[in-house]
Amino acid sequence: MPNRKLIILRHAKAEQVPGKADIDRVLTERGERDAGRAGEVLAGLGLVPDLVLCSPAQRTRRTAELVLAGLAPDTPVYFEREMYLASPEELLAVVQRTDSNVATLLVVGHNPGLHELFLSLTATPADADPGFPTCAFAVVETEAEWERLWPGDARTVARWTPKGGLVTAGA
Repeated sequence: MPNRKLIILRHAKAEQVPGKADIDRVLTERGERDAGRAGEVLAGLGLVPDLVLCSPAQRTRRTAELVLAGLAPDTPVYFEREMYLASPEELLAVVQRTDSNVATLLVVGHNPGLHELFLSLTATPADADPGFPTCAFAVVETEAEWERLWPGDARTVARWTPKGGLVTAGA
């Protein structure tokens, strides 16, 4: 199955409440709006995930829910404990366990791990990259099987941020 697509999505803007457990932080109003917009942009690109792998944090769960609401509400979502504040290596290990029948995979998690995963997979130098603000996503494409996906195996198809909008490869 050539040209697998991986959508790497950072959770939307979350509240900062002193004393509240990090894993329990919820989205702000802006975060709720941005997550809905991210789903609309993905729908406009025709990118419907076959599967979602998501950190179990409240903010990632809600981001995934809002993104899928206008895109593909019946898409299976697996909450992977090891994705919570994971390193890029831990995130790649989760992606590598994905069934080979999945053509489009959406991962929803946290920085800096997600941004570093994107940089690694696309061999993008960190100093040449604009960053990965809340609710940003990158779409990368690879011909590698998920279990054989390694750093440098993917190319950027599109990037989106709530403030910067959509940028597609070659644009």
